[in-house]
Amino acid sequence: MIPAAQIQDPEVREMANEAESFIESHRWCTRVASVELAWAAAGVLGVFQVRLVPARPTVDEVLWVVVGDLPTAYLVQDDAPTWREALTGYIYEMSKWVSAVKQGDSLDEIIPVEAEPTLEHAQMLESRLTFIEQNILGATDEELGCDV
Repeated sequence: MIPAAQIQDPEVREMANEAESFIESHRWCTRVASVELAWAAAGVLGVFQVRLVPARPTVDEVLWVVVGDLPTAYLVQDDAPTWREALTGYIYEMSKWVSAVKQGDSLDEIIPVEAEPTLEHAQMLESRLTFIEQNILGATDEELGCDV
């Protein structure tokens, strides 16, 4: 992984800043200790490992944060030790949001998404999730590379 301060690409550096700001916006975070890039495609998608100083002892100190041209979200690292597993978890959680919106179900127990729960937004997110699954998770590390 690459520390945020060493990221060369300005778009990826901006995504690292977004990941940090997103985590710092939560009351359970006292401050972010570090942000490291796991994988990114500049301006499209970034997966970052964020270490934080928790405000409560029950809060995880290391999280994955997914940012880009889709809703930002964090995932617990214990459940996903690699960036690929984190992205798989992201797709799983966001797919539950898509399904709930399409079916008109409650979003109370679903990952929060900063978008109006409309059919249009659900379809847009669903197409992005399909793209990630097929073109990113379905590719080898050599095929993917990483924009830093």
